[in-house]
Amino acid sequence: MLEYFRIRRAYATILLVAIFFGLGTYLGYSRRPEINKVVNILNKETAVKTEADFSIFWKAWNNINEKYPNASKITDQDKIYGAISGLTNSLNDPYSVFFNPDEAKMFEDDIQGNFGGVGMEIGMKDKILTVISPLKDTPAYKANIKSGDKILKIDNLVTSNLSIEKAIKLIRGEAGTTVRLTIFREGDKEPKEIKIVRGIINIPNIDTELTKDNIFIIKLYSFSANSPELFQNALKEFSTSNSDKLVLDLRGNPGGYLDAAVSMASWFLDSGKNVVTEDYGNNTKPKVYRSHGYNIFSDNLKFVILIDSGSASASEILAGAMQDYKKAFLVGTKSFGKGSVQEVVKLTPDTILKVTVAKWLTPNGNSISEKGLKPDYEVPFTKKDLETNNDPQLKKAFELLNNWPK
Repeated sequence: MLEYFRIRRAYATILLVAIFFGLGTYLGYSRRPEINKVVNILNKETAVKTEADFSIFWKAWNNINEKYPNASKITDQDKIYGAISGLTNSLNDPYSVFFNPDEAKMFEDDIQGNFGGVGMEIGMKDKILTVISPLKDTPAYKANIKSGDKILKIDNLVTSNLSIEKAIKLIRGEAGTTVRLTIFREGDKEPKEIKIVRGIINIPNIDTELTKDNIFIIKLYSFSANSPELFQNALKEFSTSNSDKLVLDLRGNPGGYLDAAVSMASWFLDSGKNVVTEDYGNNTKPKVYRSHGYNIFSDNLKFVILIDSGSASASEILAGAMQDYKKAFLVGTKSFGKGSVQEVVKLTPDTILKVTVAKWLTPNGNSISEKGLKPDYEVPFTKKDLETNNDPQLKKAFELLNNWPK
């Protein structure tokens, strides 16, 4: 009998040990790190050094997979693409964006010029999708789209959560098709819908005029690859006009090539002068773009540059350099403030990250993207001016040129 009780106690001890072992194994397994619960994912851990608690990401991942009703219909790869999009959105920079394989293909087609569109430049202003400028004689221009128009909807899609790149893709399309834009314009009481028929866009370049008052006007529409040569020809025309009064109209000019802006600034600056600086931050040495030193004009040149909210990017580089070196007075309204540099990175053969890597600074160190350019003479252009074909900004330029400040 004693032996029987000893055997039963031994079995009970073994059973208890087994139970506690099993319970410990279960608790250990259920409490394992969230990342260890994720299966069928390659390269879950990387060599990235961070003090952030990354386990929360995998905890959210697991909860979505366990609880979201249609989780199985979304591939793990698509979830990763969505996470990368969220990562770029956290930068709060509308010009940094991730392209999944379908979007990357469309982006590469676009930069090769294989698209139809409406002919306008758009950007983000106060987190609202905004028209920088319509290009002359394009469908947007003919549909009376204006600089500063807020785009609230594209067809039936509200734009509040759209990136610039996705908005561009929705607006572009096959020539002959129609896109509906719901826009709000300052001074209007209600938004209005504008229908635009897409077309093949031919970007205009430059116009010149010599007024009866012997004032020479150069209207520059963009900073394209051939703009420096066209600008040089316009300056030759100015030089032979026997005028010393020059107006450069950059209103509604959304910019373009940085090198074009540097080349144009070089006609007014000595060799080696700083035209613009790319500030990379993070203790990285900035890159300075300097004048080629053509500088063919004397200090007697009377020079006014017209800017407005549609003047952006390369327009701001050229106008900012002229203002900082006191080569010209700026007249009009504050420029758009689009002064950053993006780099296109191939994350995989079929995905792309377009990320802001630097900000443009004027020669005096002013950040174009943060402040835009403030004109020396603030002259508004009202809705009434537009309706009556009045141009108070150009009139102010003429006034300055005919009564040049000493």
